[in-house]
This record gives sequence, C-alpha cells and structure tokens, in this order.
Amino acid sequence: MAAYILRRLLLVIPTLLGIMIINFVLTQFVPGGPIEQIIAQMEGGGDVFEGIAGGGSEIIEGASDDYVGARGLPKEFIEELEREFGFDKPPLERFLTMMWNYMRFDFGESYFRSISVVDLILEKMPVSITLGLWSTLIAYMISIPLGIKKAIRDGSKFDTWTSGAIIVGYAIPGFLFAILLIVLFAGGSFWRFFPLRGLTSDNWAELSMLGKVADYFWHITLPVLASTISAFATLTLLTKNSFLDEIKKQYVMTAKAKGLTENRVLYGHVFRNAMLIVISGFPALFIGVFFGGSLIIETLFSLDGLGRLGFEAAVARDYPVVFGTLFAFSLMGLVIGIITDLTYVFIDPRIDFEARG
Repeated sequence: MAAYILRRLLLVIPTLLGIMIINFVLTQFVPGGPIEQIIAQMEGGGDVFEGIAGGGSEIIEGASDDYVGARGLPKEFIEELEREFGFDKPPLERFLTMMWNYMRFDFGESYFRSISVVDLILEKMPVSITLGLWSTLIAYMISIPLGIKKAIRDGSKFDTWTSGAIIVGYAIPGFLFAILLIVLFAGGSFWRFFPLRGLTSDNWAELSMLGKVADYFWHITLPVLASTISAFATLTLLTKNSFLDEIKKQYVMTAKAKGLTENRVLYGHVFRNAMLIVISGFPALFIGVFFGGSLIIETLFSLDGLGRLGFEAAVARDYPVVFGTLFAFSLMGLVIGIITDLTYVFIDPRIDFEARG
C-alpha cells in the first residue's frame, strides 16, 4: 500500500502543475487585468469592460498604449503600476516565481484588499464550513435510512412515491428552492420565521452559550436546506442500489438459512459491504460541497463565503486570490482523492490498490 500511496503523491505534482499552467495561460488572453481595473476606477469609468468594448475619449498622448483604460494618465504612473503588480516581467518568469512561492505556501496578498490570501480564506471559511459540513451530514442522515428502507421495500408503493419525490427534489435548482424558502419563511411574502442575513445576529456576543448555539442554527436553517435539496438524491439511490446488490448475494441467503433474523442479516452482514462505496465517498462529497460553495445561495442569504470570494476575485482580476485559492483547493482535492482510496481500504481490507497497480 505504501508504494501505491507514493505513486499517487508523485502524480499530484504533474497534475497540479498542469492545472496551474492551463489557468495561467488562459488569464494572459483575458482582457481587463488588474491594472485596467485600477485605471478604470481612477478615471471614474465604472466597469473596465466598457472601455474594452469601445467608445469613450481618445487615449491622451503619453499614456501607455497597452491599457485601454489609461486615458489621461502619465506613462510613468502606468509603469509604476506594472512594477508593483509584477507585470513588468515576462509571463514565464512570473509563473515560475509564483509557483516557487506557492511551493512554500506563500500565496502573497490580495491586490485590492491589503490582506494576505491565507487570511482572506480563513475569514470566509466559517460560511463554507457551515454549508459544507451540515449539508453533507444532513444528506447522509436522510439518504442512508431512506435508501435502506427503499431497498427492503423495493417495488412497493413506498419505493415508488419516494423515488418520485427524490427525482423532483433533484430536479429543483438549489437557488430556486432558496428563493421559495425566502418567500415562505424569511419574510418574502408570507411568514418571517427565519433571518435572511449572516450566520449570527448582531447581538450574538451578548447571548449565553445556549443562546449562541440556538442563534447559529436559527440563521443556518434555510441556507443549509437550500444547499441540501439535491445532494441527498444521488446518495439515496446509491444506498438503495448497493443494498439491493448485496441482498441478492449468496452469503445473505446462507445467513438466512442458518436462522438469523432479518435485522441481524441486514445490519450485521449486508450493511458493512453495502455502505462501502457510500461511506468512503464522504470526504470527497464534503470537500465538493465545501469548496463548491454556491455563489447564488450565498448571495441570496447574504453570506460571505468562498463562493463569493472566488467570483469577486475573478471579476476584479485579483490574481493572487484567484491562483492562490486554485492552487490550495486543487492540492486539497488531489489529497482528498488519496484519502478516499485509503478509506476504501480501511472499510474493506480486501481491496488492494497496490496489487491492482
């Protein structure tokens, strides 16, 4: 197993390097870089893309011709901006410097927020942890019992009706369900049972410990439900199919023939084998929900998480945030893949990835 883990770890390096190269090259062809963003703001022109699309006054002599937004600004000022952001160096040199810093986990500072990328991520992380952790736990708490029940009663009316409900839930977009929750329960048009902003109330620091816990769950109820609506569908059907496959195997019939009760056979023998693929996928599912924070759901519920951070950084061309988060999250995703394989082996020692390689 050690040799397999070593091979997977070595494979992380070229995979991560390929991800960074592709995204770095793509950014070289995207208009509206950070310097143009600053120039557009200084000129009061609003969106830098308006200048790229055309229109406006002519570029005043002395300004750099490399930047469409450099209207009326001296060339020395533009060159100073280039040096400050490092754009006075060739792309290859900038990429190698960036990767060398990232290998030492030095992600630099945001161009526009005067804060390190690491601190910025830590600042937004509570929202993403909240949505990711609780959505994943709720999905498992619903999916596993429901999937087992559907497998036991396969083909019954219960199985048919629950399958229909699951398909409907899976088909509803999370943001649409979020709007429905807001309209119904957050003062949109009917009741106002839940708040619509943030993870805590303004007086959270003044509350007792029990009050803080209650206030926290009061705030996260609607966004977590909106994030979970489609997550449990796949897990439920996966659990059901896994149990159906195991129930039909020979060892189950043998256990029943020995006089074991239905529950003893189901939870003493079938459960471990059937739940292999479901439980081992927990790390990947959590990381997927955690880092794939829904921008729309965060916006609807006024939550400032990693989803909004990534979107705002991409729009503002805040390259340290864009590439720093891309490197960190890609690396974590690759490591989680290895952890998922180890989870398979931990749950079922019969699996040997090393022999397969």
